[in-house]
Amino acid sequence: MNAIIKRTEASIRERGSKFLGYLFPCANEEVFSDELNALKSKFPDANHHCYAYRINPNRITEFSSDDGEPSGTAGLPILNQLKSFNLINAGIVVVRYFGGTKLGKPGLIQAYGDTAKDCLNTASLMKIIPVQLFQFSYPYSEELLFNKISSDFELKEQSAEYTDIVEKTVACPTEKADSLKKYHKTVKHRGIGLEELAKSYIAV
Repeated sequence: MNAIIKRTEASIRERGSKFLGYLFPCANEEVFSDELNALKSKFPDANHHCYAYRINPNRITEFSSDDGEPSGTAGLPILNQLKSFNLINAGIVVVRYFGGTKLGKPGLIQAYGDTAKDCLNTASLMKIIPVQLFQFSYPYSEELLFNKISSDFELKEQSAEYTDIVEKTVACPTEKADSLKKYHKTVKHRGIGLEELAKSYIAV
């Protein structure tokens, strides 16, 4: 999966109609709603504010809206572009000013899809993976064992605290999380603790 580093814009004209595309990162529906409302306020006289978003790498949620355009001619082409770039935690809003000439369903699908694609073609992408966060605790004498566990399960250290014991928060690829929990049962007698935290994602 990919995420975007910063927002991008694009615009096209098709038989008098103007299409303005806005691609931006959004980690949840609330952030997307805020961005959409801001664009509606910026372009209150536009005929349509069509959009799509995909969020949550661990359990993908996606949605699209035609905002008054014929069903399937606006939101779905935008969403399909997000999917073709395997993009997550991102939304695209395409603002349309009608130019007086109807484009027909194929023309609308092409125009909305092309505007979204132009935004994506200029975006800076980073690869992300869904992860399960865990907190390990263990005595200093088990550092070598922890390092082996970290290597075997491709753990990424997020934070560490060294007191009378070692406590580390790590990110484990989601598909390896169950195996890690099973393996932990075989080493917990050595004073190694494991606490399951939240699901998240990391850039790689």
